[in-house]
Amino acid sequence: MTPAERSGLHAYEVVLKHIEAGILAGTHRPGDQLPPERDLAVQLAVSRSAVREAMRVLQTQGLITSSTGPGRGTRIAPARGDALARIFQLHLALSDAGTDDLTETRVALERSSAALAARRTNARSLRKLRALVAGMEEVEPVDEFNDLDTAFHVQIARTGQSELIADLTVAIRQAVREAIRTASASLPDWPRHRAELLHEHQQILSAIEAGDSAAAANLVEQHIRRAYSTLGIAGPAEARDQD
Repeated sequence: MTPAERSGLHAYEVVLKHIEAGILAGTHRPGDQLPPERDLAVQLAVSRSAVREAMRVLQTQGLITSSTGPGRGTRIAPARGDALARIFQLHLALSDAGTDDLTETRVALERSSAALAARRTNARSLRKLRALVAGMEEVEPVDEFNDLDTAFHVQIARTGQSELIADLTVAIRQAVREAIRTASASLPDWPRHRAELLHEHQQILSAIEAGDSAAAANLVEQHIRRAYSTLGIAGPAEARDQD
């Protein structure tokens, strides 16, 4: 009886579990090369097609990379935010999490990232934040402004030296990207909303520059809730206020 038959898993799932276990145990680290397909097939008593199927799944998840030429082979990929964002977006699409849940999760994440940014900011990070705000002052189209808006919030998380929060910020923002774009484009007075967003970003930046973590956290929460309310993407707090 093969390992797959004993475990009740499909053959490719045996390969997935084996590699995932190696990553979790620290046996496989970023940059490490995995054994050739034929060796894994023999070791795990599965077919080479099962190994290839597992590799396709892992590559789609951003956990491995494949290359040809000198040093070619399949290697464990470094952690990448876009891979986490993609997996998180798919999870949200298939779960029962609604816009209210996303709003509250985003508020919690960004309060934390803004407070950390105010405590950990440096000259280089501030230059990046100022440049993004300056960019928003120059652009008016919805899509261009929203791209800079997203980049500003992600940069706040990176200023707080938390790549995980930055990755989750991207994932949540991407999950509601189309809703935000559509609602923004449908506003009867986009210029006014744009001006409010810009003013709020300037206030958040000022609090971070001043090292005021409490103010930065409060301002970013007020900004998210006000923007979502204007766009009709209101969370529980807004719903209660409107009752």
